[in-house]
Amino acid sequence: MAFGLTRHELQTWKQRVKQGEVAFLTHYWVDDRFPHARSVTKVGCSNLITLSRWGEKYGLKKEWIHEREDGFPHYDLIGDIQYEILIKEGLHDHITRFLKN
Repeated sequence: MAFGLTRHELQTWKQRVKQGEVAFLTHYWVDDRFPHARSVTKVGCSNLITLSRWGEKYGLKKEWIHEREDGFPHYDLIGDIQYEILIKEGLHDHITRFLKN
């Protein structure tokens, strides 16, 4: 279950993904499979080649891309890799807002 983001933030992320940009969306998240995770970052791009090349920079495998039927393919980042990538991408506001509470 996702929470902690606005409709505008979600729509902006979707628009950027559809345009072929690599877009980041971090939000609070509850999933019993990952009891220690409080947030997730979705890194999406409609161009799978662009997205997989972006992922390669961080050791992410193409097979880990979640290809959704609604047209928003993305990686789900949680835990240490989420934090490390957000730092490297300069997305400190995502960390402050969702990881450091």
